[in-house]
Amino acid sequence: MDEMDFPTPDVEIESVTPDELKARVDAGDEVALLDARMESDYEEWRIDGETVESINVPYFEFLDEELDEDVLAQVPDDRELTVLCAKGGASEYVAGTLKEHGYDVDHLEEGMNGWARIYDRVEVERYDGSGTLYQYQRPSSGCLGYVLVDGGEAAVIDPLRAFTDRYLEDADELEVDLAYAIDTHIHADHISGVRNLAAEGVEGVIPEASVDRGVTYADELTVAADGDEFQVGDATIETVYTPGHTSGMTSYLIDDELLATGDGLFVESVARPDLEEGDDGAPEAAAQLYESLQERVLALPDDTLIGGAHYSDAAEPAHDGTYTAPIGQLVDQMDALTMDEDAFVELILSDMPPRPANYEDIIPTNLGQHEADDEEAFELELGPNNCAASQESLAGD
Repeated sequence: MDEMDFPTPDVEIESVTPDELKARVDAGDEVALLDARMESDYEEWRIDGETVESINVPYFEFLDEELDEDVLAQVPDDRELTVLCAKGGASEYVAGTLKEHGYDVDHLEEGMNGWARIYDRVEVERYDGSGTLYQYQRPSSGCLGYVLVDGGEAAVIDPLRAFTDRYLEDADELEVDLAYAIDTHIHADHISGVRNLAAEGVEGVIPEASVDRGVTYADELTVAADGDEFQVGDATIETVYTPGHTSGMTSYLIDDELLATGDGLFVESVARPDLEEGDDGAPEAAAQLYESLQERVLALPDDTLIGGAHYSDAAEPAHDGTYTAPIGQLVDQMDALTMDEDAFVELILSDMPPRPANYEDIIPTNLGQHEADDEEAFELELGPNNCAASQESLAGD
């Protein structure tokens, strides 16, 4: 049974929007969730938080006309519950069944698909360069992007295809022209929005070093070589080649204040090195990553902010709500940044998490070798990003 085919409950069920649920989580409210997806989906990807209590009871356990008491025994009856599923059909049915048994329940509109459409723009308050810098945050997958605004112009770094319209709407709201859409590398966890924004008249930029991976559309965009600069009002975005996560991995130094590192360095971890050449190529890529971090990233002043393209549950936001941190702080907190090369390589290869969901389809799509319509592209990137090495093994004591 497709979850959207469930009958409408006989009782009225209130719903909560994804934005409303996120507001409750962000406010530190106690939130109890019943996730009605299959156990495998739940184990791979779910809504978490310090004040979130989540249990998994798959929807099919609620299908019998005579509901098994053992099923009900799994569901707490002493608090308000929000039921969720993938798209919102099964959760409404399950919530209706529970309400008929006396539970205080509502359900999440559009389920995890709706959760995946949340996209917040948060100002980076410690940025002290020209103009204003914002960080985009997608809590469902931990994807991060950046938009720099100055002098009536803007540039977005690591845009997501699913939010193409959002970038254009934000530019209108901020009363600026979106001049550049810039990718740090060929992403493995989400579909890039650079080409879609280029189709809307924005200058699309990809790293020159990524073209040899088989990019089919390089002639249609601007390719950025190490040291190239892009002007946004009075602010400068400098291209800094930082291979390791991929052979084309490139960072962008925004007005000497924040280094947008893509998937090279995060506030809680460093890149995984196996998504381009697999396990066989991972040792060489890890050594390349070490060199990039030591010679190109950590060589910057200690107060330079680092802003990656992802964050995980292990990441702690800064006081402004962004996932950014000064280089000096990361060196103090992350043992991996002070090791010699051999120890570094051994460490990050020792405990790699599962690879991103659908990465074998996402990479060819981002290379232009495979076409995906908007719905297929959105479905491909649902789930965790997993572009970092294990946070537990890399953090300091």
